[in-house]
Amino acid sequence: MAEKFKPTERALSLEYAIRDVLVPARELERKGRKILYLNVGDPLKFDFDTPQHIKDALYEAVKAGKSWYGPSDGLPELREAIAEKEKRYNDVDITPDDVMVTTGVSEAINFLMAATLEPGDEVLVPGPTYPPYISYARFYGAKPVPYRTVEEDGWQPDIDDIRAKITERTKLIVLINPNNPCGALYDEKAVRAILDIAGEHGLPVASDEIYDRIIFEGRFRSTASLTKDVPVIGLNGFSKVYLMTGWRLGYLYFKDPEGALDELREAIMKLARIRLCPSTPVQVAAVAALRGPQNHVAEMVAKLRERRDLAYKRVCEIEGLSAAKPRGAFFIFPRVEGVGSIWPTDKDFVLDFLREENVLVVHGSGFCPTYGRGHFRAVFLPPPEVLGEALDRLEDFMKKRLRS
Repeated sequence: MAEKFKPTERALSLEYAIRDVLVPARELERKGRKILYLNVGDPLKFDFDTPQHIKDALYEAVKAGKSWYGPSDGLPELREAIAEKEKRYNDVDITPDDVMVTTGVSEAINFLMAATLEPGDEVLVPGPTYPPYISYARFYGAKPVPYRTVEEDGWQPDIDDIRAKITERTKLIVLINPNNPCGALYDEKAVRAILDIAGEHGLPVASDEIYDRIIFEGRFRSTASLTKDVPVIGLNGFSKVYLMTGWRLGYLYFKDPEGALDELREAIMKLARIRLCPSTPVQVAAVAALRGPQNHVAEMVAKLRERRDLAYKRVCEIEGLSAAKPRGAFFIFPRVEGVGSIWPTDKDFVLDFLREENVLVVHGSGFCPTYGRGHFRAVFLPPPEVLGEALDRLEDFMKKRLRS
């Protein structure tokens, strides 16, 4: 009898809280329970749809036979359209040669971490943060170091904490703006301060901006538009703003005024060659997304603002919960009283809420064990009547637990 095969510890140790919580939810579904899913940031699971001209472009691309392998860095026309988009909406001056197309932003994060980090290195990530930044760093033997973001200040970065956590092992500073999981929109002053710190220490900055056009209040300023001499790697994609989640298309770009990232570009290009290329017909459709009608964006943001207002109002009215008001993206990140007493951990809170009320959210410690602990993340993507039902169940649940 063959011995049981042992996979690597680096793979076994990977976590992704947003999807890990699906396992107990699906067990309940198999028992006949109907679950309200507020865990995954996918607008197309609700009443949003990919704009028709993007669908038509995909169909026409496939019909025309544009299904061959493309260049590893992406179709030239798409890279040109991305450079145009970054200039038009984000005031970022880059050329098509600065752009690399990826299979979703997740692949861009993987490429960045693989090409940047050696075992023992450190990367500063916002606390809380999008989990792949933590998981990929650990996968490559590096240490993700969360820097504090201040809940009482709308989850703005704590500049002093960033400065204090830089060591000789730090290789990269990561921003996520607008932020997942908190919905924060970073002030321009904070972004400039982070760039200044990076410049003092000779570090590049990676700026994840996939929610760049989903803004409810304030003005979004791209990190790359504010830099002078600090190299910036921008990460973005089509899943959120263009409602193309399952199409799996993203990109990264280099804003590198002094050529400090030339070797990093080549390293990432080698990774891209190994995986061949992103989907060619989807890239053709992405050109249509960028250069075609944009009216769906304002309509989507208006719907989301209404739902954000509903979620924020209701959460703040529920005894035992509090939250900072999200200014971008489509997440709210409430604090839960009773974690540590009623519930041992925030994950226990999430699982208890799921079993009791058939609503799935994500435990905050899955986004950062330090700064996410005692919170949960929920999307406010569902239609108001569905979102209201989920919030009614949350209110009932909190009343029962706080008074028991």
